[in-house]
Amino acid sequence: METPGSQSSLHRANLERVVRAVRMAGSLTQAQIARTTGLSAATVSNIVRELRLNGTVEVTPTSSGGRRARSVSLSGDAGVVVGVDFGHSHLRVAVGNLAHQVLAEQAEPIDVDASAAQGFDRAERLVARLIADTGIALDKVLGVGLGVPGPIDVESGALGSTAILPGWSGINPREELADRLGLPVHVDNDANLGALGELVWGSGQGLKDLAYIKVASGVGAGLVMGGRIYRGPGGTAGEIGHITLDESGPICRCGNRGCLETFTAARHMLALLEPSLGRDLTVPRMVQLAAEGDPGCRRVIGDAGRHIGMGVANLCNLLNPRRVILGGDLAEAGELVLRPIRESVARYAIPSAARQLSVVPGALGGRAEVLGALALVLSEMGDSTLLAAVPEQPAATDQSRPRRDPVEAGR
Repeated sequence: METPGSQSSLHRANLERVVRAVRMAGSLTQAQIARTTGLSAATVSNIVRELRLNGTVEVTPTSSGGRRARSVSLSGDAGVVVGVDFGHSHLRVAVGNLAHQVLAEQAEPIDVDASAAQGFDRAERLVARLIADTGIALDKVLGVGLGVPGPIDVESGALGSTAILPGWSGINPREELADRLGLPVHVDNDANLGALGELVWGSGQGLKDLAYIKVASGVGAGLVMGGRIYRGPGGTAGEIGHITLDESGPICRCGNRGCLETFTAARHMLALLEPSLGRDLTVPRMVQLAAEGDPGCRRVIGDAGRHIGMGVANLCNLLNPRRVILGGDLAEAGELVLRPIRESVARYAIPSAARQLSVVPGALGGRAEVLGALALVLSEMGDSTLLAAVPEQPAATDQSRPRRDPVEAGR
């Protein structure tokens, strides 16, 4: 039996630190593992050798800074994770391995608001189809990440507001999908998953503090602080769409007046253009017309950017993020929306916070949320399953007299 502070328990803790670092990054050189975990290069070298011999990790030659190095990733046989993203008008599912490779992905149009049962029926079938297409056994699926377009109670997994998804009243998304698939499910709102996706795969790589702003049928923010999603005790952190901009403005679905969302959400922007461009206008079409020079579309997008910038300025003053990433269909407008955001930030934010901030479009587009769902499973899963084949006692790893690799850990 291990005792706290014993050599065996320390060794096990170091194994877990290395596996966790590789799991979250997808792949790392041994020097990067040492920097991430705080372990010595010699200890990392010995642990990587042990994990490789037990089939937990794979090591491949690479280069770093022009020097030879070894890239460490989790074994392709270690298992896969599944991401499911419900948008108001789409369902997207992806299957990925623990080396952060997407093995299969598919999206379907769907009216998610209409019926939760129909949405979960479609999701269940699509998950089964993609897993079958990859040829992976069901027992290799380690977990499922689920994204929904509404606030989530982080403890219960229930929707925090059914006003956003009226057809989901009385439904606990996490329990519903877990019962259908027979797999552990982790759930979060779409903005948080967009932030995770961009943090791991997109415009937020290498950062510890950022905000992901998603502008769609609603407006929300995913907040990353210290490299982790900040949700707040009730799971409602990041509801930037309900910052009050005008106390005498339009009534918001939350019951207040003049929320940011009432000036920037899709239905409000499109309503301004309906008299001239008709009721069939969509945000992608509006963005396209703006790029072609339509003055009305350019004005609406510019005004939305200025309002979003006011909300971003509040975030700067409170949280001082390093980067704000704009997601959703409106991000496709590029500088037409990003420039007025930056102008508002420069006007309303504390100068020191504004100077440190960069405002960029998301790199993942509509895939940000489903990739974030994969990242959610990777961040929440434990390492006990991955380390099941590793002996409790270090058989060949004497950390006091490390064996030297042909390619040193620090290279």
